[in-house]
Amino acid sequence: MSSCMLLMLPTAYAASDSAAAGSADKANAVARTAVTLPDAPVPQTSQSSSSGAAQSGISTAPQSDEGKQTKRILGIVPNFRAVSANQKLPPDTARDKFKTAIQDSFDYSAIIFAGAQAGVAQAQDSYPEFHQGAAGFGRYFWHTFADQTDENMWVEGILPVALHQDNRYYTLGHGGFVKRTAYSFTRTMITRNDGGSEVPNYSELLGAGTSSSIAALYYPSQYRTWTKIGQRWLTAVIIDGVTFSVKEFWPDVNNAIFHQKD
Repeated sequence: MSSCMLLMLPTAYAASDSAAAGSADKANAVARTAVTLPDAPVPQTSQSSSSGAAQSGISTAPQSDEGKQTKRILGIVPNFRAVSANQKLPPDTARDKFKTAIQDSFDYSAIIFAGAQAGVAQAQDSYPEFHQGAAGFGRYFWHTFADQTDENMWVEGILPVALHQDNRYYTLGHGGFVKRTAYSFTRTMITRNDGGSEVPNYSELLGAGTSSSIAALYYPSQYRTWTKIGQRWLTAVIIDGVTFSVKEFWPDVNNAIFHQKD
């Protein structure tokens, strides 16, 4: 019996050693698992998120509608040349400049506008030689349409390409009413070149003068004097100044009343 017990002791000790080793192995495995498991995720702060977005070149700040232009005013009037406030654009190509001139000249709203001007001029009997009635209105209309198309091509297309000037209107978008109004009207005399520097707006001044001189060729002879040419030139520049003023304040009116997106 005692000999049997003695024989069983090594086996018992071996079993206990094996159990102890197994427990140790399990403890080591748990420890390794605890080491290799990742820590709980740390919430990212807005500062770190914004810096990461800045490094990736993506702006996370919401875009403001202040000074934001749309392609048309009230969904009708062309506004293709207006640039939103604080927006930087590459220079237009020659093709882009002529494209804008053609769009402004032959857009459906340009035809409506020419018709309205012709109607007012006929009602005022501005050119008695054109007479009244449908035939008279036709004469007023094609003269008016030719005037605005001729000016657009010189002011927005031909001279900006030849002189490397920017034919777009850059919105100021901030400041008081007087400051912004003055700025918009001075854009008839000051513009940017294709390099982004401010220069005299020869495209506007010479273009309006050239188109007014050409108009003398198709108006009755008594309207071909230098005085009449000067009056048409001055009127064209003033109309463009008013147009720039409308473009300047359109984003404010749009944001306050119409909420037009494009």
